[in-house]
Amino acid sequence: MQSDPYANRPYDPRLGHASSMTDGEERSVAALAHLSAIIAMVLSAGWLSFVGPLIVWFLYKDRSPYVRNAAAGSFNFNVWAWVMSVVAWIMAFTVILLPFAVILWVIAGFLTLWCHIRGALKATRGEVYRYPASIGLLQ
Repeated sequence: MQSDPYANRPYDPRLGHASSMTDGEERSVAALAHLSAIIAMVLSAGWLSFVGPLIVWFLYKDRSPYVRNAAAGSFNFNVWAWVMSVVAWIMAFTVILLPFAVILWVIAGFLTLWCHIRGALKATRGEVYRYPASIGLLQ
């Protein structure tokens, strides 16, 4: 009889309990789902940070509800940060709103780094991380 890989996690009925991965694999891939946004952000100069979590979600969505939730949360948060960045660019082109655009860029950049690192740390402990803001596209 296998032990429940969700035994040490707070129960969340939206996650379910069926998984084809071991607890260690789930934690590692969930941490990767959070950190893949930072990796994609660095590789694309900030524009494609949502691609990493989307790839993880696509590859693991049917294998582990825990990984699916981590990747979807990361993706949804990145879409929110991306929209915030686009709004900042529009504000920057008006020149008058340039100081507000800079503030939005700093907030988006700081929150992106802080939240993804925090999410990855929680994932390595097997905890569910909820992002402070998101646009709910993936579940």
